[in-house]
Parts: sequence; C-alpha cells; structure tokens
Amino acid sequence: MQGIAKVGGAAVLFGVALALTFVPLTATSSSSEEQEAAQQATDNDIPAYHAQAPKGELPETMKPEHFSDPLVQNAYAVAAKIKKTLYQQPCYCHCDRSKGHTSLLDCFASEHGSGCGTCIYEDLYSYEQVHKGKTAAQIRAGIINGDWKSVDAAKYRQPLPAK
Repeated sequence: MQGIAKVGGAAVLFGVALALTFVPLTATSSSSEEQEAAQQATDNDIPAYHAQAPKGELPETMKPEHFSDPLVQNAYAVAAKIKKTLYQQPCYCHCDRSKGHTSLLDCFASEHGSGCGTCIYEDLYSYEQVHKGKTAAQIRAGIINGDWKSVDAAKYRQPLPAK
C-alpha cells in the first residue's frame, strides 16, 4: 500500500510540475490589464504610409500584361492610374514589416501585389473611392477602418473599359 501511495504522490508532483511549465512567464510578471493593453496597441498599429502627396517622381507600377489573372491585371492597371493616392495609403498585409514597403504603392511597383488579396482589395477600394471624389486622407481612414474588405472583386474579373 505504501508503494502505491509513493507512486501516486510522485505522479501528483510530476503533474503539478508539468502544469507549471505551461504557465506563461508574462502571466506571472504583469497584470492581465497590462497584457490586454499591450495587445491592443499591437493590433492598432497602422502600417507605413506617407501622410502627404509625393514631391517627386513615383516608382512605376508593374505592367498588367506581366500577369495572367484578369483580377491581378486590373489591380495593376488601376494602381498605375492612382499612384499618388496609393503612395498615401497603408497596407494591412503589413508588408512594411516583412518587405520594407513604405506604402501601398510599393506593392504594385513589385510583384508582391499579385499574390496578396489584402493589397488587391485595398487597391480596388482606393480606386473606387477616388472615383467617388474622396481625398487620400479620407481613403486612408476607410482603409484603417477596414472598409476595403467589402469590395466586390467579381466586377474586376473582366477587362475594365478603356478610359
């Protein structure tokens, strides 16, 4: 009987020790309110953008013909038409961190935009808002608010009318 008690006690001690290894250190070093505030600050980080219109030349966007997907072709075609606006927009795929981009325009000056739905939807949202007469700052506020997520990309799967 004593042997069973010793084994049982050892099993309990081992279980407690194992459980303690999974307690995060941050949980013991700061309050949950502090952790929540830190997480919100990270979640609310606005990616890089330029607050003002460019003073000089902007980089060229890649040619739409370089891509086979009609949606991607249209995204690059409209990006070329609204470069000054895209220069002033953040990109919520956070390519500023991973690729060093300084604005949404950089996504379309490279191949990056071709494989990123976030970039494409923000680009199409910006294009639509420009045609509604919105300023770059108003468009940026919409992007930050997540309004770009409601873009109907289906209408961009066909060639756009020439203008």
